[in-house]
Amino acid sequence: MYTMKEICQEADMNYETLKFYCNQGLIPNVKRDKNNHRIFDEKNLAWIKSLICLKNCDMSIAEMKEYLNLCLAGPATIASRQIMLAKKQQLLKEQINKLNEAVAYIDWKQQLYNDILTGKEPYISNLIP
Repeated sequence: MYTMKEICQEADMNYETLKFYCNQGLIPNVKRDKNNHRIFDEKNLAWIKSLICLKNCDMSIAEMKEYLNLCLAGPATIASRQIMLAKKQQLLKEQINKLNEAVAYIDWKQQLYNDILTGKEPYISNLIP
């Protein structure tokens, strides 16, 4: 069994986030010790790591709750979960493409600046007449 502090260390998250997730009902089946402190097992830890991943996938709290409810409903909802994740995956791929385009622009611009500074290219500005 894990304390909240131990879960935070294992999952690499801060205490406030874990407490927030608990208070939002995002971590089901959390037990309490004799002092009424939350205690977590391996399944809780695995789910908390999944929540972190879902958050990194840009899921809102409402979306995470929806996903949780689908998970709790059992195997009959697997197709719905797949659809939900596929939509997030597509959005993430679009974000990755935009970021790759931004990185390519910066790479190009940095090379242009290097070429100007080394005299390989003349300085031409679209902003200065």
